[in-house]
Amino acid sequence: MAKKTDYGAVFASAAVEFFAGLTKRRQRKVLDRVHELAADPFLVPDFRSMDQSGRDISHLLIDGFIFDFWVDHAVKQVIITAIDFVE
Repeated sequence: MAKKTDYGAVFASAAVEFFAGLTKRRQRKVLDRVHELAADPFLVPDFRSMDQSGRDISHLLIDGFIFDFWVDHAVKQVIITAIDFVE
């Protein structure tokens, strides 16, 4: 059972499209990493950038993937905006 203080993960459509194209094994790996990120939303990212609206986007490289996300602390959500392979 989730604790009241736990953050949830929310996937933007670009992240869902990438996820849907993965094998089941890679989908499991991505979900595991996302759950770990949601469990520690204060994790220091590898680098940051700004999106078109001026929002601070964090980028985390792990297990051959790059996760682009931002954290909404008010509603305790980690919004995964994009996922891609690290090349």
